[in-house]
Amino acid sequence: MKISTKGRYGLTIMIELAKNHGEGPISLKSIAKAHDLSEHYLEQLISPLRNARLVKSIRGAYGGYLLAKEPGDITAGDIISVLEGPISPVEGIEQEEPAKRELWLRIRDAVKEVLENTTLEDLANHSEDGDNDAYMFYI
Repeated sequence: MKISTKGRYGLTIMIELAKNHGEGPISLKSIAKAHDLSEHYLEQLISPLRNARLVKSIRGAYGGYLLAKEPGDITAGDIISVLEGPISPVEGIEQEEPAKRELWLRIRDAVKEVLENTTLEDLANHSEDGDNDAYMFYI
């Protein structure tokens, strides 16, 4: 299973919003510039996040986007499932022979557990610390 740029850049947007939570709206232009990403592509990603009620938009000259919930209440799994769909290491798990099906299901469940137990707050704090050993991901 690969997480596409949709999931990766969607997480980037959401982590930036989490880092600035409580400080007012952030424009996609500033996020795109800070991470050398296409603003147009980020605009395509923000719509499903807004529809899922993970972000709110603020119009006007000083507008932009805000998290719709507290950073600790939004998981990486929430974001990835909105942008990537259901998590599955392979297609057609149901048709696999039992031993392989069990392996694929265990892999899927391990990935889901990491995503569901990692909040935006965790990711925003990890990024700010600069200490790569502060938060370990186990699969």
